[in-house]
Parts: sequence; C-alpha cells; structure tokens
Amino acid sequence: MDIRIVKSAAPVKEPPSGPLGFGQLFTDHMFVMEYDAPQGWHDARIVPYAPLPLPPAAAVFHYGAEVFEGLKAYRTAEGQVQLFRPMDNMRRMQDSAERIGLPAFDADDAMQALRALVDLDRRFVPAADGTSLYLRPFLIATDPSLGIHTIEHALFCIIASPSGSYYKEGIDPVRIMIETADVRAVRGGTGYAKCGGNYAAANRAGARAEQQGYSQVLWLDGVERRYIEEVGSMNVMFRIDGTVVTPALTGSVLPGITRRSCIELLHDWGIPVEERLLPVDELMDAAHAGKLDEAFGCGTAAVISPIGELRYGDVCLRISGGKIGPVAQRLYDELTGIQYGRRRDPHGWIVPV
Repeated sequence: MDIRIVKSAAPVKEPPSGPLGFGQLFTDHMFVMEYDAPQGWHDARIVPYAPLPLPPAAAVFHYGAEVFEGLKAYRTAEGQVQLFRPMDNMRRMQDSAERIGLPAFDADDAMQALRALVDLDRRFVPAADGTSLYLRPFLIATDPSLGIHTIEHALFCIIASPSGSYYKEGIDPVRIMIETADVRAVRGGTGYAKCGGNYAAANRAGARAEQQGYSQVLWLDGVERRYIEEVGSMNVMFRIDGTVVTPALTGSVLPGITRRSCIELLHDWGIPVEERLLPVDELMDAAHAGKLDEAFGCGTAAVISPIGELRYGDVCLRISGGKIGPVAQRLYDELTGIQYGRRRDPHGWIVPV
C-alpha cells in the first residue's frame, strides 16, 4: 500500500512531559484512508492531526456504525520503540467490522499504516515508567444518508496519544461494583465486537457506580443475570482456591488480547486456569469461605488492575486485604517487562518500529 505523507506545518516543539493523563493529548499527525463502493479503499495518507470533515447525515452519527481498537507503542530503556501483539488488534478489528457490517480491510495494510504513523511521530512516545503512546485505530461509516442500507462509504483512521495510567489508582487496587439493573450485551449481539455502542450502553451504570465511589462496574450476563462477564474496560480474572478462573468467551465478552496473554503466561508458569461460566453466587460463596484469593482486571489500557473491593447488592467484599495479589503482580511485572523490553519475549509478541 502506498501511503502519502503530508507533514505538519506547525509541529509541536516539544512533546508533552509531566502528568499525561489518558487520551487527552495527541501527536502531530494521523492516518486516514477512504472507502467508496465499488472503488474500495484508497487515498491512504498521513496528514496533520485535525478535525474530520463529515456531513451531519453521516451514518456513524445516527446508527453507531463504527468500530475501534486500542493498543500501545512503548519506549525501551535503549530508546527503541516497539508494539505489543499489534496484528492481534488488527485481526480483532476485522472481526468487529464484519459484525457491524463495515467494509473489510486488509490487516497487513492496517499494520503498515500503524507502523508508519508511529515511526513519523516516534518522538511522542514517552520514556517515563508506566507511560506509552496509546494508538486508536477506528473505522466509521460516512454514508451521507438517513436511510438504513449497506454501508458504501467509510473512513479508516488512526490517531495517537501520549498517555499515562488509565486509572488514577495506577497499579493500586480499584473498587468495582457488580451491576444488577442494566445489561451490556447478549450472545448473538455485538458483545464480542469492539464498537462504541457497547461502551455507550455502559455509561448509565458507570455513572451510578462513580457516584458511589466505584471505578467501574462488573457486568453479569444479559439473559439470566447470573454469570460474571467483564468489567467495562477490561476482562476479569479471579484466583479461587489456587485456580485462576476467567469467564468463557461466549460471544458477549470481548476477546481481550491482554486476557489471552495472561492465560498463555499462566500456562507457562503451571498455574491452573479455567475458562468457563462463573456464577456470581459461586464467587460470593468462595469469598465467604475464604477461597477468593485475588481478583483483577486485564486490558490494554490498564494492563493489570487489581480489584481490592467488590460490591454486590448490599454485600461488600474486601479482596486480598485491599492489596495487589501475587499472581496479579507477577502478571503485571511480566507483561510490562516484555512491553518495555526489560524481559525477554519468548512468545514473539513484540514488533519493533
């Protein structure tokens, strides 16, 4: 794929330093590629970061026809910039686009665009511990019509944001509330796709949780409201009586790349892992019996986020003494060690830029 590059005429003199927040600052450039049927994808280009000119009738505004991804570029102590399992993100984005009915794209072309953008803006990859360049590819329908029909016009874009920790707590344990009123997704729906509608559906419950001092909600399945599924921005794992249990991928749970990495590492270490349906009552019983050793979320944004407190109705559980547990700590150290080049990469997950 040929990528045309138009460099910014007013680049930022110095990349941001100090506290970065998450997803609030952006690099000088972005990648854009257009789709029109029957022409297909064309005019791939890297241009100065700027607003996108879209008609008010664009389908993305009215029908939520969009998907996205989230991954990071890391700077090693030697100054090398590298990505973590980026092709997995591109393939998952292909699956998401297929589910939403967006035009198919070539994963190799997307990888080429990703690496070209990171290479051009590599000075924005921060070096401080726990920071990274967060990358947000997204694909949106731009058909200028209010009719519901096959998508014939689209944009594929990538933007980049120098970022710090996703949660203000960093690696410190977070407080999570199990949601009992709203549901996020059901099997056969879009739960496994990374699309905006799934996150919009979580806003109301998330706001209720924040009002009560909780970081996010933990979702139950949308049919029986009995089985644990995932936290709003990450998959979830529990160490119960020595075994790590994580909800099975039933079609309503996002197939997390960090989740998959954690499972592979746990297998390497000989720690038992079960991917299965996990009833919330079983989790509560394990906690009351003193067998719930750890609970933690895992995802690109937070990497590993220990859960120190879990609320279900009127029951409030304090887990692992409100501190990060040994397995969560080991996973965090191993994953970040590989991502930042401090530890070897036996699985071939790292892609240099």
